[in-house]
Amino acid sequence: MRKKERLLICTDLDRTLIPNGPQPASPGSLARFTALVSRPEVELTYVSGRHSDLIEEAIVEHGLPVPDFVIGDVGTTIYHVGDEHDWTSQHRWEDIIGPDWCGRDHADLERLLADLPELRLQEADKQNRFKLSYYVELHHDQDQVESVILERMQRAGIKTRLIWSIDDPDGIGLLDILPEGASKFHAIEALMEQQGYTFRNTVFCGDSGNDLEVMVSPLQAVVVANAEPEIKEQAREQAAELGNSDQLFVARGGFMGMNGNYSAGMLEGIAHYCPETVDWMGFRMKRASA
Repeated sequence: MRKKERLLICTDLDRTLIPNGPQPASPGSLARFTALVSRPEVELTYVSGRHSDLIEEAIVEHGLPVPDFVIGDVGTTIYHVGDEHDWTSQHRWEDIIGPDWCGRDHADLERLLADLPELRLQEADKQNRFKLSYYVELHHDQDQVESVILERMQRAGIKTRLIWSIDDPDGIGLLDILPEGASKFHAIEALMEQQGYTFRNTVFCGDSGNDLEVMVSPLQAVVVANAEPEIKEQAREQAAELGNSDQLFVARGGFMGMNGNYSAGMLEGIAHYCPETVDWMGFRMKRASA
């Protein structure tokens, strides 16, 4: 990235920017990230499975920088953020993904799956028009559950995408059913096109299974050090299969004395792709002697 070029930083929240996992955070790393995204060259996008209200709560609770954009509900909503209280929904995105569900919403799909004992509906604030979310016990056969769901959706003429992940603290599987064209990656692509960014000046940071599609894409991606070992391995394997290994950076710690967890890992990865940003983080790069 050449100096003075614009940079779009997209990041997951829980256990990526927000240090709410069991691993320790590096003191001062969030402040340095805030300094970075305060630069006029940088735009910040939060990419989360959370609903907009819960994202707003997290910004206040954890003292996060206010983003320029929010991709919420696992890629089914996009907002422009004018300030903390001025979130404008990008309805054009809903118009793009909506036809996959043929005029139906999450409540209609819920009725199609109501008799499946493996599925336990998540709370109301974790659902939206184009996102149907369930808890699934880890002992259930994921492939079998997915096969049944997809068969029913196909019979109903509904095009869906299933996103699986694990809530490690609670030891429970998470399933998000979305329109086929909706995902974190596709929403980021739409935002990049809208704002004039390319893969070369966009960086994504994440930690979990529902970030994998972005991690292994042509987008420059960062996996923070506190991600589960199996997620790191899956990301490496899938990125290699797709020919995108050069676009995947797994934080290890050691960058500027930090441990690579959460925002420290994000800074490490962003510096890997965009060395010029080290100064923007409040560090001073050592210059070679003449």
